[in-house]
Amino acid sequence: MKDKTENELSNMIIGCAIEVHKHLGPGLLESAYQECLYYELTQKGLDVVREKPFPIVYKDVKLDHGYRIDLLVNNKVVIVIKTVENLTDVHAAQILTYLKLGDFKMGLILNFYVTMLKNGIKRFVL
Repeated sequence: MKDKTENELSNMIIGCAIEVHKHLGPGLLESAYQECLYYELTQKGLDVVREKPFPIVYKDVKLDHGYRIDLLVNNKVVIVIKTVENLTDVHAAQILTYLKLGDFKMGLILNFYVTMLKNGIKRFVL
């Protein structure tokens, strides 16, 4: 599974997210979706890290836990999980910052607060 491309991983992640949403529906906390998605992805044999900390270096200051990625799949795809009525520009800026700081090429925002998950998926590529 380590040799999967970002696009292949993205397709697998979206399939797993749809499975989680089918079973749980909207209305739960982000942590519930994160845990269930983690389970689904690991069942597919993917390497998934929850709440992955990354440092931020600002001038001469290093913040060891500057930010945390909700889920990081195969050290390639960043997943940000949301349960909000509407995704905003701030959410997009958040994931783009994660991609830049971590030198990742692809990220997904998965907003589970929708009736059909396909309407809550945003894909970002650097």
